Amino acid sequence: VVTRDDVEESLRAVFQFVKDKEQLLQDVRSQIEETKKIIAEKQRERDYWLEYKNVGSKIHAEKISSLEKDIAEVKRELERTEEYYREALKIVREENQKLFDRHVKLLSEEALKNAVGYLDKHCRREIEENEWLKEEVKIYRKAHSDLEASVQLLEEENTSLVAKLIGIKLQHLRV
Repeated sequence: VVTRDDVEESLRAVFQFVKDKEQLLQDVRSQIEETKKIIAEKQRERDYWLEYKNVGSKIHAEKISSLEKDIAEVKRELERTEEYYREALKIVREENQKLFDRHVKLLSEEALKNAVGYLDKHCRREIEENEWLKEEVKIYRKAHSDLEASVQLLEEENTSLVAKLIGIKLQHLRV
């Protein structure tokens, strides 16, 4: 015998079962929606990376290649500029050294003039005579070297004349 309470309880159990199933179905639907959102997000990400793979990576590869070429060009330009400045620095140093040497020479000449200015008349006269003697020595040395060259030419000429003379005497002796 089934009583009303048993039927109600059975209906409540079925109703609770249906309610639980509906709740479970609703939870599954919400999970499906979340999963669809995640799938859509992943699909967009996948599409982005596929597009990047097909188009963007080529563009970036071209940009990278272009930038590498630019870097190489900048390095070459830097080396050329460095060489130019190195040469310019060398020239400036040489010029500065020449100016310094000339300045030192002028200073020493002026110091010599100043020192001579402080000397008495007797010492100045000796220095002037010394300078004159130096010039005379140069003149005599030049004349000496000219005379030596002349003497050597004359000796060579005399030697050749003596050789001819001896040759002629030998011919006369044979005759």
